[in-house]
Amino acid sequence: MTDSPSTPTIDVHAHLLLPDVEEAVAGQPGLAEARALDARRNGPAALAVNGPMVGQRVPRLTDVAVRLAAMDAQGVDVQLVSPSPSHYHYWADAQLAHRVCRLANEGTAGHCAKAPGRLFGLGLVPLQHPELAPELLDHALAQGLRGVEISSHAPGRELSDPAYEPFWARAEETGALVFLHPFGCTLDERLDRWYLSNTVGQPAENAVALSHLVFSGVLDRRPGLKLIAAHGGGYLPTHLGRSDHAWRTRPDARGCAREPSSYLKQLYFDSLVHDPHVLRELVRVAGADRVLLGSDFPFDMGTEDPLGALGAAGLPDTDFHAVRGGTAAALLNLI
Repeated sequence: MTDSPSTPTIDVHAHLLLPDVEEAVAGQPGLAEARALDARRNGPAALAVNGPMVGQRVPRLTDVAVRLAAMDAQGVDVQLVSPSPSHYHYWADAQLAHRVCRLANEGTAGHCAKAPGRLFGLGLVPLQHPELAPELLDHALAQGLRGVEISSHAPGRELSDPAYEPFWARAEETGALVFLHPFGCTLDERLDRWYLSNTVGQPAENAVALSHLVFSGVLDRRPGLKLIAAHGGGYLPTHLGRSDHAWRTRPDARGCAREPSSYLKQLYFDSLVHDPHVLRELVRVAGADRVLLGSDFPFDMGTEDPLGALGAAGLPDTDFHAVRGGTAAALLNLI
């Protein structure tokens, strides 16, 4: 890792839209049901805002020239671009899921190829079909992508499910990045007002998913796994005292080899926590070599000024430059 001021500024949490993926799923059995579930979980008020919000951002989500101009305005040199989580389509059968992921991988690679050196990409694997995940991870890497993006769960499966062991093994073996970015929340209608589905739901999903990986021993078995948690890992990193206490006092919470908080040093987190005090605490507990600049470009729940948000935390210069780009540059093998 380098913490030099000359290191490029790297945003690891930026998205794109892929029209080919949406064309592939249009009219397919299961799409209407999935959209109805999404509508129920978010509520009508959120849906009324989401459509225009995304519509205004389509140029930044699809046009490389517009993206680069926005990056320049933010002072961002490099983006790690991942498909919008709306492209997961974990309802799809095996054949359709295979096609969706290949299209996502190829589309993301094509987008990034228009700005070599400035855009690097992540693809998709179908968590609802664990047997396909290693193959489609390899497909993503073959396109020149740096790894894949996944959600916090698939229908009926947590990330601790033994069916994912071949995927984790392949990700560790290849050095692929795995970007954990939830889409949707299983608390359903309890969060269907005031945009709680996102403001509370996303951090909760991060915490649950990461806890499954920790407590199940996945991180014991795969210590070399390069997993980046969006949204600062949600509630987990700053609230692990309770998990540590459970691990020490309850035999049923002893699924991992060490206290849960010790695994923070095996994970990476983006900086998108919207609170300078929380960001300082995240850096304290995980280390500046485990926190990466993230903006959620270009959505409204992100930040238009990721460097300003990072600066507001008042970190020492060495830590500031590590989060700004030093840690990510090492992770992406750019140095």
